[in-house]
Amino acid sequence: MTYVVTENCIKCKYTDCVEVCPVDCFYEGDNMLVIHPDECIDCGVCEPECPADAIKPDTEPGLEKWLEVNTQYAKSWPNITQKKESPADAKEFDGAEGKFEKYFSPNPGSGD
Repeated sequence: MTYVVTENCIKCKYTDCVEVCPVDCFYEGDNMLVIHPDECIDCGVCEPECPADAIKPDTEPGLEKWLEVNTQYAKSWPNITQKKESPADAKEFDGAEGKFEKYFSPNPGSGD
């Protein structure tokens, strides 16, 4: 099992989770974070830290797409280990539907 970052992180990109991760397995994209599944130790400390409830265990049904997204982009996006300011409009996008199709960016973030 591993944890995955799901659609609700897109355009919210809260980084509370990265501060508590003991193995620094978060990677930063332009408008979301992902978890490297081979680095995640399944401790679960990140899940309750996410204000957008966007982190889930990959054992939940229907998360295959998100495991794939996390796996793919963790290989090319920079590592992030420190909390940053969330986007000014993050609350407006929290819970919005269809964010992957509308807003997902494959571009990397800045990392640490």
